Amino acid sequence: MRLAGTRLAALPADSLVHPHCPWLAAACALAGLGGSVALAEPELAFRIDEGRNLNSFVRDGPVAAHLLLRSGTKPRILIAFPAGNSGVGLWFEQTAQPVTWSLVGAPRPLTQRDPKGRPLYGIEAEVICDPCALQMRAAVLSSVRVLRDYEALGKAPAEVLVAPAVAGNLIAWHRERLDGAPGYRLAIQPLDPARLSVDGIAPATDSVPSSKGRLRLKVVALSGETPLDGLAAGSLLTPRAGADRRAREALTFLGTQEKFLAGSWRFNTYFGRDTLISLALLAPVMHDAAVESGLASVLARLDASGEVAHEEDIGEFAVLRNAREGRGRTDTPIYDYGMIDDDFLLAPVATGWLLDAGTERARAARFLAATSANAGAQDEGPNGDALVRNLVWVTERAAPFAAHPHRPNLIGLKQGRTTGQWRDSEHGLGGGRYAYDVNAVFVPAALESAARLLDSGLLDPYLDTSQRTALARARAQARAWTEHAPVQFAASVPEAQARSRIIAYGSEIGVDAAGSTATLGDGPLEFNALALDETGEPIPILHSDEGFRLLFTLPAAVELERSLAAIMRPFPAGLMTDVGLLVANPALADRATRAQFSNSAYHGTVVWSWQQAVMAAGLQRQLQRTDLPPAIRERLLAARARLWAAIDASAAVRTSELWSWSYAGGRYRVEPFGQRGTDVDESNAAQLWSTVFLGIPRP
Repeated sequence: MRLAGTRLAALPADSLVHPHCPWLAAACALAGLGGSVALAEPELAFRIDEGRNLNSFVRDGPVAAHLLLRSGTKPRILIAFPAGNSGVGLWFEQTAQPVTWSLVGAPRPLTQRDPKGRPLYGIEAEVICDPCALQMRAAVLSSVRVLRDYEALGKAPAEVLVAPAVAGNLIAWHRERLDGAPGYRLAIQPLDPARLSVDGIAPATDSVPSSKGRLRLKVVALSGETPLDGLAAGSLLTPRAGADRRAREALTFLGTQEKFLAGSWRFNTYFGRDTLISLALLAPVMHDAAVESGLASVLARLDASGEVAHEEDIGEFAVLRNAREGRGRTDTPIYDYGMIDDDFLLAPVATGWLLDAGTERARAARFLAATSANAGAQDEGPNGDALVRNLVWVTERAAPFAAHPHRPNLIGLKQGRTTGQWRDSEHGLGGGRYAYDVNAVFVPAALESAARLLDSGLLDPYLDTSQRTALARARAQARAWTEHAPVQFAASVPEAQARSRIIAYGSEIGVDAAGSTATLGDGPLEFNALALDETGEPIPILHSDEGFRLLFTLPAAVELERSLAAIMRPFPAGLMTDVGLLVANPALADRATRAQFSNSAYHGTVVWSWQQAVMAAGLQRQLQRTDLPPAIRERLLAARARLWAAIDASAAVRTSELWSWSYAGGRYRVEPFGQRGTDVDESNAAQLWSTVFLGIPRP
């Protein structure tokens, strides 16, 4: 399918100086006739190759960019910029034989000006296409959110599409942002003899025969969005942090003074949950200023009631949405408050830094007193006011269940939504309405944190009488939630039924279940359900969210034993594989649900790097306890050893968002997510919360 308005327009060479086409002259200059290219080594440059994706990252001064070259039969060139969460991408029609991209050196930072003299920031890169006979499908220059939609759906808003121009050996796309702000530019220039036409690009027929179809191309990509201020590597991590170079590079690319970016290429902006989880695990090895920038970014985006913003629409995506909703073409950010887990994560994460990380009390007080614009609440005020607003909201939201601990008073997904926590794909909770992690872990942890912060006195300057009264109830509420919420999710399947279903499921997915069923024992298979449905029935899916409970709470010994026994069994009886801890196992569910949790599903039987980190940190926290019997400690130690063996086996993809697997000869093999035709999406090569192993010492 060719998008309307994207067919190439052939222009004569003298149009380079045509008064109505000054941008094309500029594009030609950028492609090799005078662009301002930084010749010194950039401050950060690294590369991550996964499956068919070649990912090259560069940051230098105002330039930050991620070049992605996609090989295979559906090739593309994509450049994502953290500035404004913007990007440019060029998609090609499906090829008869696979195309392989390679990169000649690292991309070079580039700064230029648009025809109105406004700065554009980006990169110049030299790439090789082998073999290269490509028909262009479409180029999209806009927000990364728009590029994501085009990748998934094959369509983009008509108003962002622009026809390219061809002049000599140059193809270029350029336009302003929809509100007239500096926009975007993409230029492709063959460096070898080539046939360049309105249909595509290929080596010239009279080129050197030994080239065998290979073609060198120069790629120039630029964005006019306002650059972010990157955090220098030395200001991020203390000497206690791990030495993993790739994780350090990824974290440096994703760390800015304004916010931490959730992941590149697809999530190059603020995500509340991602920021909080990452801070929870990285704060012990981060410099205080870096932790403060992350916490401040969350507090600045709270809404008037105290809820945490999940995501932000910024740059041209905000322009598009504001125009569509009748507010005109303005880039005023729009914040999404639809998630329910991040609201309860802020308190324990903030408490961990303010009270438990060795932070000097004077520094904590200065942070709470610091004033910043609160974009979500549309006002300005100290961080302490914002934090109190969230804590009061937590106690008020938790009050009904604390008073009457029945299922309807649990924290459910918001009305009209099917998502609300980190498993935020359509089927991530298996149709559940009340998530285990939110209710069994985050709410009681948030309430206990609120009580501790009140006791500390740090919040005294920000509390009025009613707020103090609300927080004074937090500890009693925490006890009620701790006692009554987790048991709501208790599930039990008779041994014979569990064994039969696991064997059948193993046959269904082509995995030998004999070894895993041998670990079941004679009693029923007991576990905590992923979620409860609308009527309170448990969704019978084993899950990795038990790691949250180990990290944020102190379960009784019997509950620890029950949880560990369920999840640490080999898959398909449990969650453990040779290549990682799966985030879900639907073996005990019905056929329709099992189909929704395949190893091609975003939250199916796949491995998310950071979920393993949460589990590892949680196991370590439980091992620090002195109130557990020796048998439980032995089980914790065995679980830790088994988990770290799997973590080490998948070290090559550790900074990735997630990965899948294949199975043959009784062994599992890592498969990059998004490289197979059945995968619903693709994985980011650099994911913020996948860098958290830097804060978790290996035993």
